[in-house]
Amino acid sequence: MPGRRAVFLLLSLLLLAVAAMGLISWLHRQLVFFPDSTVARTPSDIGLDFAETYFDTADGVKLNGWFIPAPDADRSVRTESADGTAADLTILWFHGNAGNIGYQVDDIAALRQWTGANIFVFDYRGYGNSGGRPSERAFYQDARAAWRYLLTRREVNPQRVILYGRSLGTAAAVELAAALPAGPPPYAVILYSPLTSLRDMARAAHPRLPIHWLAAGQFNSLARIGGVSGPILIIHSADDEIVPVEQGRRLFAAAPEPKQLLILNGAGHNDVLDLSDAALGEGLVSFLNTLPGN
Repeated sequence: MPGRRAVFLLLSLLLLAVAAMGLISWLHRQLVFFPDSTVARTPSDIGLDFAETYFDTADGVKLNGWFIPAPDADRSVRTESADGTAADLTILWFHGNAGNIGYQVDDIAALRQWTGANIFVFDYRGYGNSGGRPSERAFYQDARAAWRYLLTRREVNPQRVILYGRSLGTAAAVELAAALPAGPPPYAVILYSPLTSLRDMARAAHPRLPIHWLAAGQFNSLARIGGVSGPILIIHSADDEIVPVEQGRRLFAAAPEPKQLLILNGAGHNDVLDLSDAALGEGLVSFLNTLPGN
């Protein structure tokens, strides 16, 4: 009977939808989110002053972060320049998909030393001491909340904030830079080991499994980077075993000017500080020296 066929078809479509949702959830567990709820290290473990902060997202989730002042900063308040704005650069750091901000302590120390900047790093929802559960949509909401919060701090010059994304965090940096609400644009965008899209990552991680179709449109920085204004630096290791260097090259090709590409040699995805730290530091300093006012 036509009625039974229609019911059967509807049930079949529902089952397929549930199965697809299950496969997407599996894909996210395999390729995307690897949070750790235990923050085992803080900047104080290596002698750095920092302020622990909590701030809310637009949908009411409380996130945790650290504000690490520039090396020459006063312990309580930043020195202001003659026009009443904070004088130093500030880096808003979007870490990768694994661990939490405690995993970033050594990188924070190196970046702070190379750049002389304030650094603000935070955990996405579901990571460290942040509430909620991660998802792509939440990822972008969290990035916007961190940006809004950072611009309220007296120590921060809103005209001199650099977005610094690492690995999956580059997707948050690109999305934020390309679609910022009213207010000052980022001073610059630095993308370190960036992915073009989750679909391309699925192809790279599981080349023999046709699972990339599940990730269509997700974390698609390649489609968004054309909307980023301001100077862009893309950093990638030629021997990156997780995010192929070709993805960094494709993003660079699609990015608008002004832009720079820094290819590191001799290191993989997670051991650059051990094997290529000098080249990374020199590249960052060289890029910063090209920015207006530096």
